[in-house]
Amino acid sequence: MNKHVRKISNYAMVGGMSALVMATFTGCGGAEEQKAPVAEEKKEIQKEGATVTIKESLVKDSNTSTYKIIDEVPSVKSRVILVDVNGTEKILSQAEIDKLIAEEEKKVDAGTSDLTKNPDEVSQSGGLGLAGTLMASMAAGMLGAALMNKLSNNQNYQNNRRGSYSSSSTYSRSQNSFSKARSNNAAAKASGATKRSGFGKSTPTRSSASSSRSSGFGG
Repeated sequence: MNKHVRKISNYAMVGGMSALVMATFTGCGGAEEQKAPVAEEKKEIQKEGATVTIKESLVKDSNTSTYKIIDEVPSVKSRVILVDVNGTEKILSQAEIDKLIAEEEKKVDAGTSDLTKNPDEVSQSGGLGLAGTLMASMAAGMLGAALMNKLSNNQNYQNNRRGSYSSSSTYSRSQNSFSKARSNNAAAKASGATKRSGFGKSTPTRSSASSSRSSGFGG
């Protein structure tokens, strides 16, 4: 009789341990299900590009064209929209952009580029050409990175950039929009780093704790 009682007791112990193991797995699974949606809350991180609209005008008493940036907004992929003297809009192809940048780079190397001249001299001559205006825009960093490296420490270039916009308000509006975009991207990156480091994880669910109690522990 005692042997039968011991066997029944042993079976009950094994059954109780099995229930505990199952409850543990169930509890872990519940915690993972709670954490899964957190990854979906990441903000979108955008690359810094720009959509630039450049307007062509004719220099007074001359057939020479001059160009001004009339609009500029952040975008994932940079593109350049040219509005000619007739008001017709055209999106420049990558081949056209590459050609303009290559020609301007040769001028920079030769010391003849308007981008590196005194701003007063550039203004008196009618302003920047199309390639110079393009390289003065916020899209220059993505479209002509090699040339930008040559220009970045040139003070005349920095001063000519401001003069490449159609007005001071256009320049300010552009700077504000890009500053806001950078702040949003920085916040998104910081949020992603925080989640990867382990902060913000959910605590074990009540179902996990109740499962443990039902297995026989805790009364």
